[in-house]
Amino acid sequence: MASLIKPSTAFSTGFLAKELQRGCGIARISYCRSSRKQQSYAKAAVAPLQKNYVDEGDYVKAGGQELSFVQMQALKPMDQPKIADKLTAFTDDKVLDLAVIGCGPAGLALASEAARRGLSVVLVGPDMPFTNNYGVWQDEFDALGLESCIEHTWKDTAMYFTDNDCLLLGRAYGRVGRDQLREELLRRCQEANVLYHCSEVEDISRVDKNSGSTLACASGKSIKCRLATFASGAASGKFLKYEALEERGMSVQTAYGIEVEVEKHPYDPNVMVFMDYRDYKAESGDGEVPSFLYVMPFSETRVFFEETCLAARPVMSFNTLKDRLYTRLNKLGVKVVHMYEEEWSYIPVGATLPDTNQQHLAFGAAASMVHPATGYSVVRSLSEAPTYAAAIAAALQPRKASPGYLRLQRDSISAALEAWNVLWPNERKRQRAFFFFGLELLLQLDVQSMRTFFQTFFKLPERMWKGFLAADLSSAELIWFALLTFLVAPNTLRMQLVKHLIKDPSGANLIKFYTQLWP
Repeated sequence: MASLIKPSTAFSTGFLAKELQRGCGIARISYCRSSRKQQSYAKAAVAPLQKNYVDEGDYVKAGGQELSFVQMQALKPMDQPKIADKLTAFTDDKVLDLAVIGCGPAGLALASEAARRGLSVVLVGPDMPFTNNYGVWQDEFDALGLESCIEHTWKDTAMYFTDNDCLLLGRAYGRVGRDQLREELLRRCQEANVLYHCSEVEDISRVDKNSGSTLACASGKSIKCRLATFASGAASGKFLKYEALEERGMSVQTAYGIEVEVEKHPYDPNVMVFMDYRDYKAESGDGEVPSFLYVMPFSETRVFFEETCLAARPVMSFNTLKDRLYTRLNKLGVKVVHMYEEEWSYIPVGATLPDTNQQHLAFGAAASMVHPATGYSVVRSLSEAPTYAAAIAAALQPRKASPGYLRLQRDSISAALEAWNVLWPNERKRQRAFFFFGLELLLQLDVQSMRTFFQTFFKLPERMWKGFLAADLSSAELIWFALLTFLVAPNTLRMQLVKHLIKDPSGANLIKFYTQLWP
C-alpha cells in the first residue's frame, strides 16, 4: 500500500558494505538476471555477518533467512555519482553539532534540513546507491517539492478484487527516478554545506553532558558531535535500544519484482495497478497467506510486476513470491521476452518503538517510522525531516538563565530527550498502537477476507482512506475511521473486528495507549 514510497527496504547496508567495500569503492557483482554465481556470493556473506546483530529481532530486521536476497538488492550496480564528489570531506577534529549516520533518503534529508538551520552537520556512512524502485502518490510527492524527480506518471490507480470487480481510485500515481531523487537530496546537502565521511561506524561513546559523543569509525577516524542520529535502517540494534519484541515475533512485508519486456499484457498503460487480489491460480488453498500483484505498465510491452505479501509472520520467502508471480503471469497469458531488472523488497513492519529516553537519536526506519499496516516510511521521513531538524536545532540552542543575563549551553543529554519527544510524542504513540492493531488484523485474514477488507476500506470517505495510508489522521480521527469502517463493513468483517479487539493482545495494547497516554 502506498501513501508513502514503495518499496522502502528497511535494511542497513552498512555491515555488508564493511565486508565488501574497500576505500568506499563498492564491490560489484554481476547483475540483471539472478545468476547462480551472484546468489552464492551473497549467501556466503550471510554467516559471518550474523554476529553483527545484537539479537534475533535485529537479525530478522536485517533480512533473516532472506538476507542473501536483501544483500543482492543493496549491491545492485548503479550509475550514480559518488557522495564524495558532491560533499566536502570532513577532515578536522572540531566538535560538530550533529552527526547523521546513514546515507539513504532519510539520512540525506535530515542532514540537509539540519544544516539549513545553522547546525554544523557531518554525514557518515558507506557511499551506497539508491537501488529500489520507488512508487508514490503524485500529490504527496508534489507537496514535498520533489515533482521533478517523478519519471513516469499514471493518471489513475486501480484495485482488482475479482475478475468482475475493478475499482478506480481517481488518484494519480508516479514512479520516482531513484537517480534523480538521490541527485536532488545530495544537491540540498551540498547547498547546506553538509560534510561527509565515507566509513562505517564501529562504536559510539556514551554521551557526555558537555562534550557530546564520539564516533569511532572503521576508517580509524574519530568524529566528535553534540548529538548523533542513526538513519542506518531498521537493523540498528547495535547502537540503539528498542522496546522488547513480543514472543510471537516480528512480521515482515516482502515483495519480489521484475521489470520486463513482454509480448503483451492485459493492463491499461494509463492506469497503475495498486493491488490485484485476483486468484493467482485456479484454486488457492485454504489458509494460504495472501499476496497481491502490484503493476506499473509503462507501455503495451514494458511493465514492472511485483508480487507482494503485505505482512506475514513468519516471513513469506522471495522464492515463494517468485513462484506465485510466474504462476500469475502464466494465468494472465503474459510471456516475458526480456528482463531488465529484478527486485527484492524486505520491510520489517512489526518493529517495536525505540527507547525515547536514550542518549542517541534515530530517524527513518531506525526510528521505527515504518507504517506498521502498510510498510511505508520514506515519504514520512522526507516530510518530517524539516520538523525533526528544527527540533534538534532548537534543543541545541543555548537557553537563557534569566532575562538579560547569561545564555547557558544546553547539555547533549537534555537535547536528545527534547528531540525524541518531538519525533515520538504520545500522540504518535497512540496512532502507532492503532496501526499495529490494523497490522495484527491483516495477519489473520485469508485472501477472501483481505478482499472484503479493502473493498470496505475504499468505500470510506476519501479523506479517511488517504489519511490512513499517509499516517496523518490524528488519534481522535482514527477512532472515527474505526467507527465508519464498522458501519460500512459487512457482518463477517464486523465480527472479525470485534473478535480481534477483544481477544488479540494488540486490542488491549490499543486501549492502554488510548487511555494511559491521553493528555
